[in-house]
Amino acid sequence: MTRHLVALSAGLSQPSSSRLLADRLLAATSAALDERGVAHTTEVVELRDLARDVTDMLLTGFAPPRLADVLEKVRTADGLVAVTPIFSGSYSGLFKSFMDVVDPDALRGVPVLLGATAGTPRHSLALEHALRPLFSYLRADVVGTAVFAATDDWGANGSTYDSAGRLQSRIDRAGSELATKVEHYAGAAEDDPFGDVVPFAEQLGR
Repeated sequence: MTRHLVALSAGLSQPSSSRLLADRLLAATSAALDERGVAHTTEVVELRDLARDVTDMLLTGFAPPRLADVLEKVRTADGLVAVTPIFSGSYSGLFKSFMDVVDPDALRGVPVLLGATAGTPRHSLALEHALRPLFSYLRADVVGTAVFAATDDWGANGSTYDSAGRLQSRIDRAGSELATKVEHYAGAAEDDPFGDVVPFAEQLGR
């Protein structure tokens, strides 16, 4: 069975540090799955490209085709990487708006790895007081290690250059944790529109 991983990046610029971190987390997870011999595919979604579609759905209640396709990919993913920039001590408005249009049951039990970026390390607690509670509310299966990257954690070419390799070590550990959950994830339950219908013969028998 081939597993499918989806990474959400809520970075506002191109390129963005959020996309950079999402790529690193996805690569670490992919490498860990390769080590386990688990077949998989990966995909990155830039939420900035969906900003207008998200706003339209918030206002009308209907998802434009492109957004509907992404929401279905999120619902059927075997693992999710979610990365947002931190503004004013919390996730970005774009990230929250997207999560507001995700079906409340879409992430139930889905393995999720959280990541965040900001200018300074003082924003790192947002992972625990903002992001983790959001995904816990959605009943996702969030891995224990979340990854925060400040501006100083990146080199000029996007490489990690912290002297002790702490960021890359955390990325690798988080990727391994997500891979373990993805490997054992049973997959999204298929909705049966007639699951609650009582057979006619049973109704007669009553």
